Amino acid sequence: MRISVFQGERDLVADNRKLAEFVLKGIPGMPAGMPKVEIRFLINADGILTVSAKELRSGVEQEIEVKPQYGLTDDDVEKMLMDSITHAHTDIAARALAEARTEGEQLLKTTERFLQKNSTSLSREELLQTADAMQALQLALTMADKNLIQSKTEELNNISRPYAERIMDEAVSKAMKGKSV
Repeated sequence: MRISVFQGERDLVADNRKLAEFVLKGIPGMPAGMPKVEIRFLINADGILTVSAKELRSGVEQEIEVKPQYGLTDDDVEKMLMDSITHAHTDIAARALAEARTEGEQLLKTTERFLQKNSTSLSREELLQTADAMQALQLALTMADKNLIQSKTEELNNISRPYAERIMDEAVSKAMKGKSV
């Protein structure tokens, strides 16, 4: 897992200054979203930044020291703060768009995996509605419209939720059959 360290006040990484990068190695294979990484920052009196990363499930940990290569003047710091204020609205909008895209992409992947495992349990109508909603979301992801992406994500959720709950209920009933609770 690549850990990148940036300095700055802006919402988007591209608008900040990269200080260092290291790779957290030795993490055992896990499904996407399972690794939980704790990042700690410690600056000593000499201005040396120590960054440590620890994957909490496996305990794998690494750290790096970032020695100041060049300092920031008071003017540089003031400019960074003013830029963060000046660009706050566009930064927030760009971040919201990125988050909406990430949520939409994750829902598409989850839905695809679910359909691969459970397509025989769905009706033809459910499959067609899902395919249409997935296609609409994929198209929305190519556009820079956060509200459209969120709308199409919600539509796919609304279509898939009832049959996902039904299939989960059936799986639980099957697993519990013949057992008393």
